[in-house]
Amino acid sequence: MSWTDERVELLKKMWGEGQSASQIAKELGGVTRNAVIGKVHRLGLSNRTSGASPAAKPAKEADKAQEPAKPAAARKSAAPQPEAEAPKPQPVTTTPARKQIIPAGQPLPPQPSANEIDPAALAKVNEVEKKAKKLSLMELTERTCKWPVGDPATEDFWFCGLPVQPGKPYCEAHVGVAFQPMSTRRDRRR
Repeated sequence: MSWTDERVELLKKMWGEGQSASQIAKELGGVTRNAVIGKVHRLGLSNRTSGASPAAKPAKEADKAQEPAKPAAARKSAAPQPEAEAPKPQPVTTTPARKQIIPAGQPLPPQPSANEIDPAALAKVNEVEKKAKKLSLMELTERTCKWPVGDPATEDFWFCGLPVQPGKPYCEAHVGVAFQPMSTRRDRRR
């Protein structure tokens, strides 16, 4: 199929009317939706996604286009017409900063809930965090505990920084909280 001048004109007309590429392809026959999109792109026709289609223009703009031009003096003396009341903005509800942070990379492993964590391990963590080095992200190495403490969106966020257990990213106390055997967790649920 070749793009004749007649077919291109029909394409431009239908595109200008706001018809979809699928509708245009169906009307033209012998071309696919993608062929129509490609031709529209090559012709440099408007992208239509950034604004309303011509059929969806507000009535006020359509009335102005049909209205004869008034002399400048008449426009100045005309009383301003009240416009339709704009909808009142809805109050914005914000979620806590902690919920807005989306982790990058792989999804986090399932985290134990507070009632699944061994109370002795939590007590040990509280003691260890008092002795923590409180490192920033840039100060972490492969030998420092990477357990985050606090809210990353605040100034008082830090990492533990104590020496790690071999083969683990955390110190002994944080490994006790992060990696718990399945059988222990199952037993505590009952």
